[in-house]
Amino acid sequence: MANKDYYAALGVAKTASEEEIKKAYKQQVKKYHPDLNPDSKTAEAKMKEVNEAYDVLSDPEKRARYDQFGADGMNGAYGGGAGGFGGFGGADFGDIFDMFFNGAGGGRNSARRQNMARQGDDVRLDVKVSFEEAARGTTREVPLTRSENCSDCGGSGAKAGTGRITCSYCGGSGQVSSTQTTPFGQFQTVKPCPRCGGRGSVVETPCPTCSGNGRVRKQRKIKINIPAGVDNDSRLRMSGEGEGGYNGGPAGDLYIFVTVESHKYFRRNGDDILCDLPISMVQAALGDEVEVETLEGKVKLTIPEGTQSGTSFRLRGRGFPKLRGYGKGDQNVKVSVTTPSNLTAEQKDLLRQFAKAGNEKKNDNAAGNKNRVKEKKPMGFFNKIKK
Repeated sequence: MANKDYYAALGVAKTASEEEIKKAYKQQVKKYHPDLNPDSKTAEAKMKEVNEAYDVLSDPEKRARYDQFGADGMNGAYGGGAGGFGGFGGADFGDIFDMFFNGAGGGRNSARRQNMARQGDDVRLDVKVSFEEAARGTTREVPLTRSENCSDCGGSGAKAGTGRITCSYCGGSGQVSSTQTTPFGQFQTVKPCPRCGGRGSVVETPCPTCSGNGRVRKQRKIKINIPAGVDNDSRLRMSGEGEGGYNGGPAGDLYIFVTVESHKYFRRNGDDILCDLPISMVQAALGDEVEVETLEGKVKLTIPEGTQSGTSFRLRGRGFPKLRGYGKGDQNVKVSVTTPSNLTAEQKDLLRQFAKAGNEKKNDNAAGNKNRVKEKKPMGFFNKIKK
């Protein structure tokens, strides 16, 4: 991210306080976190920029160097002192080789970072609701298991009446150094202390409840409100209901991914509902008033005379509530005309009379072929045909 604006990456002013930088970083993480933007290369690249910017601006020494020399100053291109090696100026060799061998964020700053208050991880919860629940909204009480600060030790990991003591392995620095031989000679590398994990202190007597971890896994029931109008792509957020924070930091968030079950009668198209309605040949020809199922019960629908198969009728306001707006979608009813079967001899005779009266020729020699029909007004005796 050389020659780029770290302050702009976090969306803060150059005079921003440490607390403002932390808050801005938290907001950017929620916006560009890979778990919340799956398969998004743009979000992944942005998240790398945000992490790099926070790594610099959250460290007073790095921030001061950046303010003086810019992003190029972070790689040692500038610096105090005339001596230096290979253009690194007065940069400390421990910092340089810690960057190469251990990655940014380790080394001499590990103890400070391990003891910093950090936000807990976000949690994903998948919830399945019925078609009707998605339309009306519902409330669910579900079990949720997450890490929380141990109530017996307050998250310190130390047994009541005891505390943390300086790590004897690293002397409280949170880091250990070692000499490494390379083709360029011997160099000293710095790594987080394996005993204290970079904190610089260890628990004197571990808390028996959490075994010195300071955190425990707990299951509790959480109440979730599913708003009316949710769909399969809906994602709900409950702030502060994720994993507990570290060292007094805030808890993460809970993200609820909704799956809506299919319906045996209805289909969904955005905020609209689609359904099919079979009607008889007589109803289509003469018209009728029928009952149609909706999410709010049955309603009357008038079928006009001469309705053709495939015709759709709209029931306004009978669809899904608009999740991010006002009002509701519609329900579209598509009719299909069914051909009668198992006709009685009388019904067949009446149909023959109807065909003869309408000059409709029946092709007895080609079963399955469509009849050629000359349109004429229906004869009155057609009403005799049983529905």
